[in-house]
Amino acid sequence: LWRLALLDKGLAENTVRKSCGIAKQFFNAAIRKRLITDNPFADLVSVSKPNTSRMYFVTEEESRKVLNACPDTQWRLLFALARYGGLRVPSEALALRWEDIDWSNNRFTVTSSKTENYEGKNTRVVPIFPQLKQLLMDAFIEAEEGATYCITSYRDKTCNLRTRLTKIIKHAGLNPWPKLWQNLRSTRETELANEFPIQVVTAWIGNSMAVAHKHYLQVTDEHHKKAVQNPVQRVHAGGCFERN
Repeated sequence: LWRLALLDKGLAENTVRKSCGIAKQFFNAAIRKRLITDNPFADLVSVSKPNTSRMYFVTEEESRKVLNACPDTQWRLLFALARYGGLRVPSEALALRWEDIDWSNNRFTVTSSKTENYEGKNTRVVPIFPQLKQLLMDAFIEAEEGATYCITSYRDKTCNLRTRLTKIIKHAGLNPWPKLWQNLRSTRETELANEFPIQVVTAWIGNSMAVAHKHYLQVTDEHHKKAVQNPVQRVHAGGCFERN
């Protein structure tokens, strides 16, 4: 009944599932402390399911328009760290320090608060992709002497980065897409998966293969176009295959 009541309030299915998961954890803790013997939420579904309708691939053309509409170097870098570096915003992007940038080896170290509780997953090393390098250098040149963080202008917790990005996207003449920041990561992971082995991609993006396949990797129009333009086999009327 509680689950149905949440749905009746208009909450999304995955939001309800997350709430059920939190309730499960709460009562499991009570069981461990021997305050209760059974978990009344044990049978509720709590695993989120992918919602492909909210996935959106941010094209290179759209990305360039947004970058051109950004008000300053810091915003361009923030957007690029998500779109081309695959960083989580705000947590990973705001945690990036200049000491994390290895210019000589064209890579940087990302500190992740989301995965820090998993052994060996608190940091990851990401290439300084070509789309990122000049923006990082521009921000470094403009940085004040002794600056610690790469992003310094938008660290106030009252600053709503999603709202500001929405305004920038509209200023660029585009319609804001669903899940603004996550779809930037999703777009980058999809792009990289077209070029590199999935174990390499997930190491750079900072998620598991299971999570990547379930929540991040997309099937794009380019995939369909490529499949049509580069046929491997043709089916004969008799059911046999002819290889090109």
